[in-house]
Amino acid sequence: MSDAPHSTAETPYADLSPETILDALESAGFDPTGGLLELNSYENRVFQAELESGGFVVTKFYRPGRWSDAQIAEEHAFSAELAEADVPVVIPIERDGATLFRHAEHRFAVYPRQGGHPPNIEIESDLKVLARTIARIHAVGATRRFEHRPDLSVEWLGHESRRFLLEHQFLPPDMEAAYDTLTEQLLARLDDAASRLRRAPEGRIHGDCHLGNLLWRNDTPHFVDFDDCVNGPPIQDLWMLLSGEREERQSQLKTIVEAYETFHRFEPASLGLIEPLRTLRIMHHAAWIARRWHDPAFPRAFPTFDTPRYWSEHVLTLREQMAALDEPPLSI
Repeated sequence: MSDAPHSTAETPYADLSPETILDALESAGFDPTGGLLELNSYENRVFQAELESGGFVVTKFYRPGRWSDAQIAEEHAFSAELAEADVPVVIPIERDGATLFRHAEHRFAVYPRQGGHPPNIEIESDLKVLARTIARIHAVGATRRFEHRPDLSVEWLGHESRRFLLEHQFLPPDMEAAYDTLTEQLLARLDDAASRLRRAPEGRIHGDCHLGNLLWRNDTPHFVDFDDCVNGPPIQDLWMLLSGEREERQSQLKTIVEAYETFHRFEPASLGLIEPLRTLRIMHHAAWIARRWHDPAFPRAFPTFDTPRYWSEHVLTLREQMAALDEPPLSI
């Protein structure tokens, strides 16, 4: 979820050719055959590489200017700590004591390839397994805080996103006033929630726990990406598992909490943060695309972003969130 303005480099991967990728892997002690497959990733660049010694690895090239070396080191250390606790996570491969490598101005990490598919959380038993696994992540995460990674906050995800979009004039002129007024009202409401956010129990969390960051194999969810890990409330990693009408979400929540509490205490008061956190994610996502718009991968991935249709739907979604903030929170 983190981001830096695109002023760092408008096309940060312009020089990331296949030859550069292969040379980078060789510089870190791997023996690629030359077989490369680009995987689905917009924020970073991720490739599967075949090795002469057999098998495959996955290499991630970090977006320049986004995370510092210290922040990436915390990501790697957290995933290693989870693996030591037998939590099913995919951790970077170490070479000579290092997990973060450099080549031709690029920073990259290399991971073992993990097979699997997104979990089907409509299957109650699978949802329970997933909830228990997230609880185990939070139990480890609660033992300390990140020193270098950010805290999840209304200022970062909400106010900074609004300022960026308005200052850089991404909205169509006839939509700007509506967005300006609506987000001002939303953020006034979210600022009230910010005090609850600060008081909520928090620790190191995954931060972006959507199903695309999970691979299900042998009845186990493997977490493959901790790129967005932050200090924040555990409910941030749980609310994205809820879907459907209120009655359906209420039922899913009951299943999740019962399984979750097998390994970590669930804080009932955090249920009031679900809709504020959803609103912040919606606002931040639009600003994230805008910040990356000069990266050629983003216009290809989000072709309607610079059209009136996108912004009309975005404002409508935010209006729906304003109504959702008025509803009583889900309960256990």
